[in-house]
Order: sequence, then C-alpha cells, then structure tokens
Amino acid sequence: MVLETVPDETLMLTLEAQRMGRRDDYPLRAVWNSLLAGLVFQHPSIESLRRELRRNGELRQVCGFDVFGGANAVPPPWVYTRFLKKLLGHLDLVDAMFEQLVKQLQRELPDLGTRLAVDSKALRSFGRKPGQDKRELPDGRRDIDADWGTKTYKGVREDGTAWEKIKRWFGYKVHLVVDAHYELPLAYTVTRASANDSPELPKLLDHLDRTHPEVLECAKHLSADKAYDSTDHNEQLWETYAIKPVIDVRNCWNEQPHQPRQLFPDRVDTVFYTAQGRVVCRCRDLPGPVNGPDPLDNYEPMAYQGFEAGRGTLKYRCPATARGVPCTQRDLCNQGRHSAYGRVVRVPLDRDRRLFTPLARHSKAWRREYNKRTSVERVNSRIDGSFGFERHTIRGLKKMRFRVSLALAVMLALALSAVRAGRHEQMRSLVHPRAA
Repeated sequence: MVLETVPDETLMLTLEAQRMGRRDDYPLRAVWNSLLAGLVFQHPSIESLRRELRRNGELRQVCGFDVFGGANAVPPPWVYTRFLKKLLGHLDLVDAMFEQLVKQLQRELPDLGTRLAVDSKALRSFGRKPGQDKRELPDGRRDIDADWGTKTYKGVREDGTAWEKIKRWFGYKVHLVVDAHYELPLAYTVTRASANDSPELPKLLDHLDRTHPEVLECAKHLSADKAYDSTDHNEQLWETYAIKPVIDVRNCWNEQPHQPRQLFPDRVDTVFYTAQGRVVCRCRDLPGPVNGPDPLDNYEPMAYQGFEAGRGTLKYRCPATARGVPCTQRDLCNQGRHSAYGRVVRVPLDRDRRLFTPLARHSKAWRREYNKRTSVERVNSRIDGSFGFERHTIRGLKKMRFRVSLALAVMLALALSAVRAGRHEQMRSLVHPRAA
C-alpha cells in the first residue's frame, strides 16, 4: 500500500540520473523500497531489515530485488550506508513527498484541517554526549548536534497541595501541527531539544500558509497547551488566519494572582476578571476580602452569551437575572436602569489578548475544543511506538530530520491508501489487511 501511494518518482529519477553510467548491482528503487518496508514492518535497524530480507523471498520480490539472486540479492550494509548519505543530500525531495501527500489527502478529505492541534515531542538521542571522550571529531557514536531539553509539568492534587515534575532528555524535538479529528500530521519542524515550543508555532503556520493555504482556510480552531500561551499567537491566529485559538493560559499575575481585577478600572463597578480569563460579578459584599479560603466566594461568573465578531467583543449577561443568583449589589451596578434581561457587558478582545479570545475561556465550547488537543499526543505515541523512535541509532540533526520526514510520509501514505479503499476507520493503522 505504501509503495503504491508514496509519490517518490521525482526522488528516484534524481538518484538514477546521478548513478547513470555506473554499476547497478543493487537497484536504487529496490533499496529505497526496502527502507520503506523497514518502517512499515518496524525494524529497529538496517541489520534487522537485512536479516528479514535474506529470510523472506516474497519481501525481496515486492521490493524489486533480483528474484533469482536469492539471499545474495540483499545489499550489504555499506550499500545502505552510501544510499542514506545520498538521501541526506535530497532532503527537499523527501519533504516534498510529505507535502504532496497532504495535498492528496486534502482532496480526499475536504474537511481536513478544520480543527488543528499543535505540540512538541521529545526525540531522545542514544549517542554519546559531547565531552564523554576526548575526541573532537564526530565518530558515528557521539551526537554532536543534540543537546539537553527540559519540560516542567505542574498541577494541584485533590488535597490542594501543588506538585511538580521535571522531565529532561538529551536529543531533539519534533514540533507538529496535526488534524485533531483525523489525527494526521500536516506540518512539522525538527529542532534541538533546548528549542522553545512557542517560537515554532508562527513558523508552522507560515509554512502551512505557503504550502497548503486551503488547509488554513478550512481551519476553525487551534488547540495547544500552556507552552504556546502568547498575546502574539492569539492575535495572529484570529486576525491573520481567522482561527480561534484554544490555548491554555498561564497565571502571569505576580501581585495577588488569585484576586480578581476590575474590568473597567476607570469607574466604580462590580465586574471583574481573573488571571484565567473568567469574567465575574461581585454579587455579594460579605465582611472581609474573602468569605473563607476562596477569594472568589464573593463573586459569581457572568453568563456567557457568545462572541460578536463584528464588534470584536465577548458578550456577558448579569448572573442575577440569567441564573437567579442572589445579588446585594444592585444599587452599585445600577441594576434598576436595565430591563428584565439584565445588564449586558461587552469585553473587547483588545482588553487583554492573552486572556480574552474569540472562544471565551470557561465556556463549554472552549473545554470541548481543548479536549481535542489530545489528538496530537496520540500522533506522538504512534511516532514512538510504531515508527521506532523509542529506541533508534540516529545520530545528528540532519539524519533526524530525514528520519522524521520519512516516518510522517509513510504515516500519511497509509492513511491515504485506506481512505481511497473506503476504509476510513483504518487510516491510523500501521499495518492492516488490503481491501478485498
């Protein structure tokens, strides 16, 4: 299925033109096909693949090796070494295969890209770290391109105590934009492990805009975790691409981080907002700054009424009239001046682009869209488990880029083949039976 779907003709013609006039003991197309077979059948190394080729005559035939040569038709290790070096000189053609597959999938699946998710994934290097020996030149065992990456996870336990977990690894990162519904990659970059996640998002969006503008035109939401929380990201997604950002927010209030702030500080009012972007109303005026341990005991969330795109505002309604919440502050907010519908508050996005987005935080729609972010984690899991990145022998940034690009191209090729066969439920399966 992969051999029939991968658009590798340009790459093969380029390599064959370079070999023209030289010995052709081991056909380039056969060696290339065997590399793809190694990915599909999850061989962890070239030697593992060669052992399978020597044993499996049918696989040799499918790849295109000499049928009458038997096990002797399998290339020796040095042939694969030289072939991989040649492929590294044509990374642009390997990347082009991935882009072609995205275009073909978009034609088969018109709603591809409606919901996007972005995240990064650690790619460990198992080579020697720099400084572990006295040699300065690369020797094939050290990884002089890789460096150390750190990711911190924080949360609160059920008993209210905080927890923190720090993950460190030596190697690289792959930054992915995936379709959150079909769980398929649409764009990617590979960096050293120390690279920050946030600066990669504009690069990925710009790449999609140049190569697949139809995908961005289809996109409605983009979900991401706190690592991508940024005023610039939220503004670019909505103003440039008309995509609603669904990005978790960090608490950046250093002074009184848990105390709400006035939404309209230029006047006495009962409407406040929190560090998490929730708009609340001070409906009660109980003694003290708070009633008990929660600083929001005196406040009630205002009723969210939707986003007004023409005005660029979020619309909220008085909780006392919307939900029947008891209110002791009617005189302060001049409630009597309003109709039975209650007071309406419009919050412009420009008030704080980090906190106020076209899809209001704490709304049910926001939580529903944010839950779709886990799709990128499942893609990451397939990269590790199905495509062999949990344990590998890859050394160097350029080789890692090639290996990631090839793995993602095979992932899309299998999905495209399944879609064309009418078996959409199998588009995320690495190996499955051919349709009858």
